[in-house]
Amino acid sequence: MGKLFGTDGVRGIANSELTPELAFNLGKAGAFVLKKEDERPVVLIGKDTRISGDMLEDAISAGILAMGGNVIKVGVLPTPAIAYLVKYYRATAGIVISASHNTFEYNGIKFFGSEGFKLDDELEEQIEDILVRNIDVNSHITGEKLGRALEAEENALDLYAEFLKSTIDISLDNFRIVLDCANGASYKVAEKVFKELGARVFVIGNEPNGLNINEACGSTHPKMLAEAVVTHQADLGLAFDGDADRLIAIDEKGRILDGDKTILICAKMLKKTGRLANDLITATVMSNIGFHKEAENMGAKVEVTQVGDRYVLESMRKTGSVIGGEQSGHIIFLEHTTTGDGILSGLQLIKAITYEGRKLSELADEIEIFPQVLKNASVKNENKKKYMQDAEVKAEIDKIEKQLSGEGRVLIRPSGTEPLVRVMLEGTDIDDITKLAEKLALLITKKFG
Repeated sequence: MGKLFGTDGVRGIANSELTPELAFNLGKAGAFVLKKEDERPVVLIGKDTRISGDMLEDAISAGILAMGGNVIKVGVLPTPAIAYLVKYYRATAGIVISASHNTFEYNGIKFFGSEGFKLDDELEEQIEDILVRNIDVNSHITGEKLGRALEAEENALDLYAEFLKSTIDISLDNFRIVLDCANGASYKVAEKVFKELGARVFVIGNEPNGLNINEACGSTHPKMLAEAVVTHQADLGLAFDGDADRLIAIDEKGRILDGDKTILICAKMLKKTGRLANDLITATVMSNIGFHKEAENMGAKVEVTQVGDRYVLESMRKTGSVIGGEQSGHIIFLEHTTTGDGILSGLQLIKAITYEGRKLSELADEIEIFPQVLKNASVKNENKKKYMQDAEVKAEIDKIEKQLSGEGRVLIRPSGTEPLVRVMLEGTDIDDITKLAEKLALLITKKFG
């Protein structure tokens, strides 16, 4: 068994790589580790809409109960809802069963600690060590020492919705908004929040059937949303992914804004209102050259981290930064929450639009983004890092960088969740960098796929 935890929990094809047996053992090992701080740990469990969620939820719950822990199942809710509710319910930990933006056949399991932050690396390593070494942690607990499935005293969805509404102090009465819920975890709560705040709301991607999560919709496929925004003459569109921890926005002209632009628009509002702590914005190595130039223009510094929202958060907590995120739409507003939250990010974006008193397109046009191309090289999982030492790949990268002549860059990194190597190029000519990225991705696929 190799490394289980990636950048965002344990993930794989449900019932093949991520089996109920593995989920059961994760539950046992997790409860065993948690019992070191709480003799009777309480674990909050939420999930998205994919068909395998019920199976994995029951399996991991059984593992926790077998170790004497208690569980509270709150049903289909976004990942950030669990991060919030674990504190509200004073639970020992939270578990989200979701594979985020992946297609329905995948699923995942990620843990949150009692303060709503993703579980510390040290604790994840303890859980993983138990499973990798096949340590029997079941002390054959019987009788009254077994755990129970507890009922939530209040409606979890309503609690989360009220929290989201509390993060802004404006009415949305004048806004027409299209929501794309990706047929995922936000399909009920997102509409509820924006309607109760007064917006005229149109919703797509809100008919999950267990198989259609992220299918041609959501933050990874925003084309349908862009068309809907124009059709409904809306002020903006907001697209979430399967577990609703990401946001991709659409302006009133039907143009897509990635996380870079949304972060900057919101950071400008924070700067102007004196709330951009230390004049600092946190971003990953994937952030666009234009992102850094605009941050400099507004008098802010950018703290750069490796890819992964857990690394963004880790940096923010160290530096005191209150806003950070990724191009993919993971955006963290640390004043309000402990993880990326697509719905909350959408609310903050609308607050920035209201503050500026201008259309979203106008705010977006102030930010010049260099053309950027991302191509995936399909590789075997065990080969994801081998390109780093390959002479032929290194030579091709050097060749491309010379062609870019300082007006762009090459960034290659292995995916933390999939058998892919990401090849990213920035430059001034979209056609040129597309060809170069495709050529490099093909080389890596041929050698390591």
